[in-house]
Amino acid sequence: MLFILTKHALTAAVIVIVSEIAKRSDKMGALSASLPIVTLTVMLWLYVENQGVEKIANHACYTFWYVIPTLPMFLAVPFLLHRGINFWIAMAGGVLVTVILFAITAVVVKHLGIDLMP
Repeated sequence: MLFILTKHALTAAVIVIVSEIAKRSDKMGALSASLPIVTLTVMLWLYVENQGVEKIANHACYTFWYVIPTLPMFLAVPFLLHRGINFWIAMAGGVLVTVILFAITAVVVKHLGIDLMP
């Protein structure tokens, strides 16, 4: 139980640190958020918990394919916000763009033998 609490505390600390950096500097916050901190942290925990290199390699590979359809969200949200769209609607629009692009990506990469759907 102590290990799980430590794991949660350290993982949460990463998110808090990135959000604190973002409060102080837009550019440094974006840079630190763009680093694959969550993915690296997950791979670290998988390794520490002896999940094996195959599991870690699969996680990294699938993360690559899942990131691609999320990237346009980082253009859609500021585009909507700069046009006076309400924050929550802009965020929902960004999520909608991501979901649609994820579905398209899943269909396209299925032809490459990569099954993204759980």
